[in-house]
Amino acid sequence: MPSRTASEGDLASEKVLYEPADAGVATITLNDPDTRNALSPQLLDGLAAAFERAREEEQARCVVLRSSHERTFSSGANLGGFGADAPLVEKHFASERFVALFKLIGALPKPTICVARGHVLAGALGIALSCDLILAGEHASFGTPEIDVGAFPFMIMALIYRNVPRKHANELLLLGERWDAQRALAAGIVNKVVPDAELDAAVAQWAAKLARSSPVIMRLGKEAMRRQLDMPLEDALDYLRAQLSLALSTEDIVEGVSAFFEKREPVWKGR
Repeated sequence: MPSRTASEGDLASEKVLYEPADAGVATITLNDPDTRNALSPQLLDGLAAAFERAREEEQARCVVLRSSHERTFSSGANLGGFGADAPLVEKHFASERFVALFKLIGALPKPTICVARGHVLAGALGIALSCDLILAGEHASFGTPEIDVGAFPFMIMALIYRNVPRKHANELLLLGERWDAQRALAAGIVNKVVPDAELDAAVAQWAAKLARSSPVIMRLGKEAMRRQLDMPLEDALDYLRAQLSLALSTEDIVEGVSAFFEKREPVWKGR
């Protein structure tokens, strides 16, 4: 199916492409190769529109985020904006786009896969970490180089510390070094590293498996994953017990168990 812009309405550009769900998998593509997918306001708005569309599209059961650039996922935010001659209040409001996008991706009731091909830098690392899973090509690299230009990765710090052990996170933030795919794998940034030539096949395999899951159980599970994260242990256990009881009330869990014992594929009703 041909790619379309992220919204059916008028967009200022085609910096983000959206492919409607095919076999349950919707694809969002960063498509501003001239800037190495720099996170401009237009691109961030396009991303938000694309994820909102994926959220509402009933046929989409999994969302894949990728780049059309062969060597760069995204170079991060445009540093020129940091030194621009603009009122501080305007810069403050502009950064809200990042906050809203991180929240939107994190709260999406459908599983998300980020395809890390090439450089994933600065704010783009935050977008990648907002996704549930990250599959990386062998030549991918990850970094927070802000410190080298007198800035600091404030906007993505919370996401880094929720994905990377503290000492590794400190190293990433303070030294501004770029990590290769294997180092990122060891630090817990990515789930799996595969040869570049095999990356698309690996993504398709995971996406197809995710798209075959019950949409209602996946939604309940993803919400629980997010909400229990920062709860005290006792509160988390009580909350998760309640979520289990809710899941047991669905038709899909009955169908899934029946299909298992009958040695057939389940037919989900989404309720």
